[in-house]
Amino acid sequence: MTAQTRHKVLFDTDPGIDDAMALYLLHRHPDIELLGITTVHGNAHTDITTRNALYLCERFGIDAPVARGASQPLVGRKDHVPAMVHGEDALGNIGPIAPPRRQPDPRPAHRLIIDTVRQHPGEVTLVAVAPLTNLALALKEDPEIAGLVRQVVIMGGAFAIHAPGGNVSPVAEANILCDPYAADQVLTAPWPVVMVGLDVTHQVLMPRTLFQQLRDQGGEHGRLLWQISQQYLSFYARQEKIDGCFVHDASAVAYVINPALFQLRHGPIRVVTDGIAVGQTIQNASGRSYRSNAWQDIPSQAVCADVDADALLQMMMHTLTAH
Repeated sequence: MTAQTRHKVLFDTDPGIDDAMALYLLHRHPDIELLGITTVHGNAHTDITTRNALYLCERFGIDAPVARGASQPLVGRKDHVPAMVHGEDALGNIGPIAPPRRQPDPRPAHRLIIDTVRQHPGEVTLVAVAPLTNLALALKEDPEIAGLVRQVVIMGGAFAIHAPGGNVSPVAEANILCDPYAADQVLTAPWPVVMVGLDVTHQVLMPRTLFQQLRDQGGEHGRLLWQISQQYLSFYARQEKIDGCFVHDASAVAYVINPALFQLRHGPIRVVTDGIAVGQTIQNASGRSYRSNAWQDIPSQAVCADVDADALLQMMMHTLTAH
């Protein structure tokens, strides 16, 4: 791609071990122009995810602005973070993290989203790999941005196409469950959405040997990703009985880089916002009409239904280890 045709990306994230790899992939791939980073509650509280984003930007040499986002979902309060998955520091318990020298952008995350989209109308891809609170707040303040965004690529959701269901309940995926009201608003807004959910990310298994290759061939930054991933690998060994981990957030980045790696399924999507199925993502892929108001006048969105996992991993490793 030329400089004029590179994908302009704003990255909404809650770093997070797999977020760190996705961020580095965005930074390294020549087809991506990273315009900004927004943080949100999710893998840790927002103070921690913002600190981690600033820390990773310093370590990776990323100069894009970092804006602090929402600390709570639209409805209710967040009182739990998955420390057993990502560690108490959300970066694999790598030890003391020095306070970042950089300061976050003075704008709140949703304002940075609005300003960036309006500065580059029709060009910005929002890559969201965290709870969708910031995107919902941006829509609320400036609904017109829905017509100005190139696309929204979300790591989230579970549609039981291949995977058995959710990872935090029988039907719910973690990012969606963290703020189901925001997710429903984002998925029913009139902008083009692609969901990269568990149906495909559970097909992309990165074995420990590839992490070792990243450590040995990826220089200082590869060694950092290896270090923070040990907590993640241990969790997957205990929880899933596998010697590796699923590539969640970086798979959403891979879709932006090469959508031909994925097969899509289309139809309106809604999110269950309460009850025992809270956080469930449901797509009307049949094309049938229903009398329920819940499915009327809802835009069709795309769900990733299949993926060339080997090609995705090959592209990712080439990008992360190239000199």
